[in-house]
Amino acid sequence: MIIETERLAIRTMSEDEMHRLIEKQTDKELIKAYSEMLQESLDHRDAWAWYATWAIEKKDGTYIGDLCFKGLNDDGSVEIGYGITEENQGKGYAKEAVEAVIVWALDQPGVRQVEAETEQDNKKSQRVLEKCGFSPLGIMGGEGPRFYRTV
Repeated sequence: MIIETERLAIRTMSEDEMHRLIEKQTDKELIKAYSEMLQESLDHRDAWAWYATWAIEKKDGTYIGDLCFKGLNDDGSVEIGYGITEENQGKGYAKEAVEAVIVWALDQPGVRQVEAETEQDNKKSQRVLEKCGFSPLGIMGGEGPRFYRTV
């Protein structure tokens, strides 16, 4: 699956690419998170896009970050997570990527809502969600406030 924007190509990673991404990590939390994504992807091969890591790349192929969904829930909701490399933050890439995949997700059969959760003090990520049309859900998740966007 590939979604293109003006400046970006956002695509699901293959199993091999996900393995390489895990091998490059030094942060134990990221190793754990990416490993869980890989296992969920392998467990749900028929729904790969909803579990795999998606690479966010500039049109020239330069990797600048990634995102993921955390499965498709029975209630029609999906949760998104994303990150942009530090040197590429503040350039609008997160907003561009998140907006593109949200439009794609809400166009998929059975999807009625996209949710996200940020750390309480991650104002930059909250601002990205706000720019992408998300609203606060009014509840706290395990990491911090939760947000949503519907069709």
